Amino acid sequence: MDSDDIVVIGAGPAGLAVSACLREQGLPHALLEREAEAAPVWRHHYDRLHLHTAKRFSGLPLAPWPDEAPRYPSRAQVFDYLSRYASERAVAPRFGVDVQQVKRRGERFAVDTSSGPLTPRFVVVATGYNGVVNRPALAGLEGFTGSVVHASAYRNPAPYVGLRTLVVGCGNSGAEIALDLAEQGVDVAMVVRGPVHVVPRDLFGMPSQQVGVMLARLPLGLRDAIAAAALRFAVGDLSRWGIVRPDIGLNRMIETVGRVPILDIGTVAAIKAGRIRVLPAVEQVLEGGVRFAGGATHPFEAIILATGYRPGLERIVGGFDAIADARGRPHCFGQETAISGLFFVGFRNPPTGALREIALEAPRVATAIKSRIREAESSA
Repeated sequence: MDSDDIVVIGAGPAGLAVSACLREQGLPHALLEREAEAAPVWRHHYDRLHLHTAKRFSGLPLAPWPDEAPRYPSRAQVFDYLSRYASERAVAPRFGVDVQQVKRRGERFAVDTSSGPLTPRFVVVATGYNGVVNRPALAGLEGFTGSVVHASAYRNPAPYVGLRTLVVGCGNSGAEIALDLAEQGVDVAMVVRGPVHVVPRDLFGMPSQQVGVMLARLPLGLRDAIAAAALRFAVGDLSRWGIVRPDIGLNRMIETVGRVPILDIGTVAAIKAGRIRVLPAVEQVLEGGVRFAGGATHPFEAIILATGYRPGLERIVGGFDAIADARGRPHCFGQETAISGLFFVGFRNPPTGALREIALEAPRVATAIKSRIREAESSA
């Protein structure tokens, strides 16, 4: 079997895990990465980032986290872990190869890359759900005279000291960046456009992820009822500080609209202490400030757009619309899609943890490909 018969796209955690599992199955393959190193996103995330999931549930296949690692490893520790994983599992990406398009043609795929075409029998897309920066079209943003960056370019608070700073977005990155700024004395506000669930990173003495794992087999409605009761006790009513709990349950919100809760590591305490202001949706950006829903206007010298990402798979995969949901994510995770020979790994972020999900999906995909190859050989 030729090494180009199986192509894995992306050498982040998902791609590394798939490659390691394919090697374990004795399957030659090509692992393609457009950047010059493995796990580039983890090298370039903001400085204070730690895993929001516990190391116990965040190891890739065949490689648990070492005992000496903290419960929530730092960004640098995650990058080192992934680098060691690649080295120890003999994963060898082809760096600097940008995949431009994947199309099914007959019994094989046509994969156009920056280093030339490939014609594999199987393709595993592992580029992650942070493939493309999401920059909202905020009215008046082009006329703002201060600094504007997406959260992907944020590193630390140093450039913002002395500047009134607005963080637009209250996902996990937005909430943590706002906290990072507040801890260094930056005058910071955070936009919370609508209702959002808040979950402490540790719940009743254990990682909230562990609670999610324990409840994962229960029916969705029961999971949401248990979560609602626990969060009423652990978090309480935050509406007086501008954070309203949604009517839809936590797990249902993740599964139906893809919105994950704020995994709180101290942001709520900073909001209650008045070190982070919560503001409603942006109505218009002005030359030196922002007008918000309801009409209030506040001055700012810097804006950080913590407005997330999208997978961007429609740019790469031919026929993707037929196998995707409205949020641009594939219908099938960790299994063969309706396009024969095509698999996706690493596009879920459930309460049980994205890395844990990758660790389940990667060996499943490798086994499925091995089975398909054996079937083809036995019928030849």
